[in-house]
Amino acid sequence: MLEGWLSWHRETLLAKCAGLEPAQLARTTVEPSNLTLLGLVRHMAEVERWWFRRSFAGEAIGDVFTGPSDGNEGIDGVHAADAERDFGLFQTEVKACDAAAAGHDLNETFMSSRGVSLSLRWVYVLMIQEYARHNGHADFLRERTDGLTGD
Repeated sequence: MLEGWLSWHRETLLAKCAGLEPAQLARTTVEPSNLTLLGLVRHMAEVERWWFRRSFAGEAIGDVFTGPSDGNEGIDGVHAADAERDFGLFQTEVKACDAAAAGHDLNETFMSSRGVSLSLRWVYVLMIQEYARHNGHADFLRERTDGLTGD
């Protein structure tokens, strides 16, 4: 069930971006925020990588889009010219994160970077919450871009 909800939220974010030109995906529409649809896609790739691959699976890998000093995890530094590449990296990261979790029990635990024991189930719930929140942002951004709303 958790995998299904996560998949649905991933698809929802992509649906919010579907049919828009790269310039629209990279445009800020809710001042004073610098949030963009493309920035949300990049952010979610970073967050998935952090929790599924770096934290749970223990992979020693860097960030997808950002450096260690960037506190916005992919939201900043968005360029329309990179939209196709960024969506491709998102899809690649989703597949890698699914592979990192595949075959593991939801109750399997790991030690977080803060020294707290967490489970794979906790990661799924966190990711569903993260997508749900940001899909709400995406809905507002899309509506401000071309008036489209809904799931």
